[in-house]
Amino acid sequence: MSKTQKKRVAYRAARFFCGYLWVVVKRNKYGIMLLKTGLLSILCCLLLGLATAAARPPRTIIYLVRHGEKDLTPGLADPGLTPAGEARAQLLAKQLARRHPAALFTTDTRRTRATLTPLAQATGLTPEAYSAKEPAALASRLGQQYAGKTVVVVGHSNTLLPLLAALGVAPLPGEIRDEEYNYLFKVTLRQGQPAKLIMSRYGAAPQSVSTNTMR
Repeated sequence: MSKTQKKRVAYRAARFFCGYLWVVVKRNKYGIMLLKTGLLSILCCLLLGLATAAARPPRTIIYLVRHGEKDLTPGLADPGLTPAGEARAQLLAKQLARRHPAALFTTDTRRTRATLTPLAQATGLTPEAYSAKEPAALASRLGQQYAGKTVVVVGHSNTLLPLLAALGVAPLPGEIRDEEYNYLFKVTLRQGQPAKLIMSRYGAAPQSVSTNTMR
């Protein structure tokens, strides 16, 4: 029996118990006192509330961010972060460590790995590499292996939107410009419900511009 089926059974059992308790109490003199004081109604509401919460599909939360500001020195095949990018990575760790992520994902570049380093140190997690060219594969893995948990994914300005689409987000936000490093996307997933997206920003708005292929 799956977790969802078990939760549904618990909800139905709670409803049946409340109905049975109501009938029994009405036939008992002490039960009449409970009815008059409203204690029975409160008890049933609490039981049903707990059962309803248990029956809800698990909520999966995925935070997606672009790497911090990168080194724009010409000729670098795999640039790292600038001091501003490192400061942004520290700020990201402060904001997301308290969300208690279960896993961290990064593309295989210096700038994305460095963006996750402070968060990895704060949580004790080892970042896992994923292919930015296969967003559907990562979305499927997150849904299957991390249902009901929180995950952080770091990518690039031209790879985050395809990943949002693979997670079921619609409509998609507009283009992430080269100079925009401060977007923080929060995607909430529940089985049988549309993906929910909350967009915010963190840290200072950067000013530098880049035109590399994977940004």
